[in-house]
Amino acid sequence: MKIAVFLYQDESIWANATEAEQEQWMGEHDAFSEAARQRGKIIAGEALATVSTATTVRRHGDQVSLTDGPFAETAEQLGGFYVLDVPDLDVAVDLVKLLPEYTVELRPITEY
Repeated sequence: MKIAVFLYQDESIWANATEAEQEQWMGEHDAFSEAARQRGKIIAGEALATVSTATTVRRHGDQVSLTDGPFAETAEQLGGFYVLDVPDLDVAVDLVKLLPEYTVELRPITEY
């Protein structure tokens, strides 16, 4: 089962964190990655640039509009993602508990 893991957090938390806090969080990502390798595999994973670099594309028929910024106004922004290949959703839930404190969205990937 392939599952997308989306990580949401207020960007200011990272920006205002001490170096020690950032190192701790990166260690938690390393622990997550190692556990995922043992129980499945990580197919992909990347940190994303800040929302100030985002462009939203909306299409209505032949009309296309581009907007600077993320797709929605919210205090928490999508900051990164992983794609896991694990036996089931329960394994994914157990794994994301190893990550730093985020709002995490798990979404199965539809394979056609």
